[in-house]
Amino acid sequence: MRARLRKERARAGVTRIAAAFARAKAEDRAAFVAYLTAGDPSPEDTVALARALDRAGADLLELGVPFSDPIADGPVLQRAAARALEAGTTLATVFEIARRVRAETDLALVLFSYLNPVLKRGLTRAARDAYVAGFDGVLLTDLPPEESPEVQPLLRAAGLDTIFLVSPTSPAARMKAAARLSSGFLYVVSRAGTTGARETLARDLPATVRRAKAHARGLPVAIGFGIGTPRAAAAAAALGDGVVVGSALVRAAEQAGTGRVEAVEGLARSLVLAARPSDGRK
Repeated sequence: MRARLRKERARAGVTRIAAAFARAKAEDRAAFVAYLTAGDPSPEDTVALARALDRAGADLLELGVPFSDPIADGPVLQRAAARALEAGTTLATVFEIARRVRAETDLALVLFSYLNPVLKRGLTRAARDAYVAGFDGVLLTDLPPEESPEVQPLLRAAGLDTIFLVSPTSPAARMKAAARLSSGFLYVVSRAGTTGARETLARDLPATVRRAKAHARGLPVAIGFGIGTPRAAAAAAALGDGVVVGSALVRAAEQAGTGRVEAVEGLARSLVLAARPSDGRK
């Protein structure tokens, strides 16, 4: 089955992630990348929220694997991970959610995880299972480029794009290595610190994005961490090829309770619209 899936994707010529960014570029806009913590508050709710994001115009969905020690996450995503873990969410649960999302939406899917859950399953097995479940790429938040030689080749061999993070504090050597190892897109963290929506973007973000693009050599650059309002999304879209929003969507679902689907879809629509610069600002 895995071989058949890989052949089908190879015949398409590009990965689903690359196709999403190419489509956004052709439409003169930034790709919209949404994040959800898988299993929060339940697998069924996660699938329903994914369908809502698809209706709202999202291009990619990062499905976060809940982890007991999410050091890069702010309070919103920490609470989401705790709820998902309390509900019994495992990596196997995340794969099952991905299968349903793959069958019911057109979203490109990224497995967003800390390294430990993947290692616990076994790298080769986890990569195979992720591919078969319908994931198109993997982003391991705590895997720096320097420590990736034993991990990145296994993921790529399984047919998955590998996405690495760079930040304003990344030295030139690390940024170059992250760009070289990335496929699909290069993820620019907008500011130092943990995740969480903010009203404005960091002042040094334009310089960070310029450095990232210089090393990326044509690979799409997506900006995330701290983007949660239409104003921030528009500013990020003017700088990069993609806009990543996570905490704001998860917070909207958390605060809306049983109305979470409508709340997330409404917020996502406003952010997707804001990520459509039409005046050549890039």
